[in-house]
Amino acid sequence: MNGSRIIRKPEVKRKTGLPNSTIYELISQGKFPKQIKLSARSSGWLESEVEEWIAEKISERDGKLIVDCS
Repeated sequence: MNGSRIIRKPEVKRKTGLPNSTIYELISQGKFPKQIKLSARSSGWLESEVEEWIAEKISERDGKLIVDCS
């Protein structure tokens, strides 16, 4: 694993500023990272994927293209 930590929904909401409904709507549209099922009643997101999504939004705002060099 790449060392990324799993974050829960409250932290995802703090990082993105998005409400629950928008997070799940964007996931269903394939426009936001999917959550990872941790147990029957909990899930989380890879912090690195959420941060990458935020970086893409900043790049879109600034009119820059992100090049993935991995």
